[in-house]
Amino acid sequence: MTELLSPELVVLDASLGSSPADVIRHLAGLVADAGRATEVEGLFADAYAREQKTATGVPGGIAIPHCRSTAVTVPSLAMARLSQPVDFGAKDGPADLVFFIAAPEGADQEHLKLLAKLARSLIKKDFTASLRAAGSQHEVVSLVNDALGLSAPAPATAGAVSAGAGTGLAAAGAASDVREAASGAQTRGGAASSHKRIVAVTACPTGIAHTYMAADSLVAAGKDKGVDVQVETQGSAGATPLAQSVIDAADAVVFAVDVDVRDKERFAGKPYVQSPVKRGIDEPGVMIDEALSVAADPNGRRVVAAAGASSSASGSGSASGLAESFGGKLKRSLLTGVSYMIPFVAGGGLLIALGFLLGGFDITKYADTIVVKNNLFSLPTEFGPQAWGPLGAYIGAVLFKIGALSMGFLVPALAGYIAYALADRPGIAPGFVAGAVAGFMGAGFLGGIVGGLLAGYVAHWLASLPAPRWLRGLMPVAIIPLVASIIASGLLFVVLGGPIAFITKALNDWLTGMSGATAVILGIILGLMMCFDLGGPVNKVAYAFAVAGLSAGSAANAAPYQIMAAVMAAGMVPPLAMALATVLDHKNFNATEHENGKAAWLLGASFISEGAIPFAAADPLRVIPASMLGGALTGALSMAFGAGSKAPHGGIFVFFAIDNFIMWVVSIAAGVVVTALATIALKRYVGKKAPETAEAVPVAA
Repeated sequence: MTELLSPELVVLDASLGSSPADVIRHLAGLVADAGRATEVEGLFADAYAREQKTATGVPGGIAIPHCRSTAVTVPSLAMARLSQPVDFGAKDGPADLVFFIAAPEGADQEHLKLLAKLARSLIKKDFTASLRAAGSQHEVVSLVNDALGLSAPAPATAGAVSAGAGTGLAAAGAASDVREAASGAQTRGGAASSHKRIVAVTACPTGIAHTYMAADSLVAAGKDKGVDVQVETQGSAGATPLAQSVIDAADAVVFAVDVDVRDKERFAGKPYVQSPVKRGIDEPGVMIDEALSVAADPNGRRVVAAAGASSSASGSGSASGLAESFGGKLKRSLLTGVSYMIPFVAGGGLLIALGFLLGGFDITKYADTIVVKNNLFSLPTEFGPQAWGPLGAYIGAVLFKIGALSMGFLVPALAGYIAYALADRPGIAPGFVAGAVAGFMGAGFLGGIVGGLLAGYVAHWLASLPAPRWLRGLMPVAIIPLVASIIASGLLFVVLGGPIAFITKALNDWLTGMSGATAVILGIILGLMMCFDLGGPVNKVAYAFAVAGLSAGSAANAAPYQIMAAVMAAGMVPPLAMALATVLDHKNFNATEHENGKAAWLLGASFISEGAIPFAAADPLRVIPASMLGGALTGALSMAFGAGSKAPHGGIFVFFAIDNFIMWVVSIAAGVVVTALATIALKRYVGKKAPETAEAVPVAA
């Protein structure tokens, strides 16, 4: 196994600057100079982006900046003992010991376990004291290797020390620590039963450092308080779930997480507190006290049956939880619904387009009869004149019908997953039912949104009601779906469905009647929306609006196809324009942006607007206005040329589904050139920013 730390990656008693960025950049340079990373800027950008999400300073004058990066070729550590401590966000002051952990995107499990073990070791006072007293780089490397168990071959059958014992230096990995911790409660028997018992889950986005440090901090704090704490670490080194018997015996749960908890329904009914993972490192004792306090409160917050992290975190109760605003929750649920809907629509739309290609536009008249009465050995004799013969008509009918059935899930899937985002699994069934009712009533896309929100909020409310233990198992699988379906779908049938259907029909009629200047104006509006936030809420609203109308498109009513073409074309502009800009103006973009520009060619051609996000994140006041300018032009030209798309996704690769394809490409090219030139001009002449200090978050193709 490649050595993680070597003397050339250690800096002792030096001043590396006054900010975390200065220190991280220097350490990233050491990693690159050692041949362990392909570039400094890409590694720095990834590490600093991670630092901005959550400060990496921890108690004891320590900081552990870390990241995964495509720039890293070998899992590596770089360490600095600073003569001038730097504030990395720890509550007890600046850090003088900084360990930089750089992991490649595809790091193997053994390396990840070692990196996790190092992070756990850094909360041990004797280990950090030894690092501060070390007289040379070689001594630091030796201390780290000792901590990681690399100084001598570990016995093949070496067992892990229980996390309950509060150590993190055992030769076995983090997953073994957790497994021993989980079984510890059972082996302690009666001794443990006289104490309070808490289970915890720790997880951070990277899953390398904070996940395991929080786990050890909670275990150590529990030991000091006489509380038996068992922790499940959901990190990069693997996760061994806590035994269900351990969870059932616990008095409360601590979630120290920055991401969703996997299989959270295992903790259903348990009192809990939830906070960012860093609080598990900084204030483990406080979190344990809060958990016990909630357990003693009959009205304290409980993990909802089959609830996900989002639904639990949005509840009321302990101040330690991260309360979500109504607007934030609403936005998140709508985006969740749209994102889960897209696979149904994308696959279905492409199948319909292929059906038209093989069977002609008249396949809509013949498809049902052909798929029922014919097969490969009895090809149809009646079909439209545009079909590619009997075989083309049959295959076209099959593809069209599969696509049409898939598109039929558009509104139910939208509603179902909106409800899922609000109430987790108990919301799915009532959400899908409400979406089906909205489709039946003709309420369409708008009805699906309303039905999903109704089902989600009703299911969430029902799940929050106190229920006796014997009834809890029935709540998510029977009672909540039944009652929420009756309420949400009943309201759509009796009260809301009719008015929403009227609004939907009026909107469709208005769009169908658009032509000339009004169609161009609509193209401008849609182009602006697609480029405003590059895959965010506004972008998704425009996209969902276009997709929802596709089912109404036909040879006689091409307006929905034209709207879809304008939306897809405008969404392709930002990434393609950023790729072009990096070619035309090399010096105004840093090394990371040039790498992102290469990926953006493919992302843009595939209609993935998010390919421009790294550029917008680094320079939003220039990139976003320039993108909107080009997107508006592309949307207007696409509508003016009458280009149409029968496919909801795929970009240039669904050329066969694009009407007036050449002029559609011209529309895209015009917007790309305008956005690229506008971006270059803004970077050169409006508040110029030096490329070497620009920070971008790389996106891989």
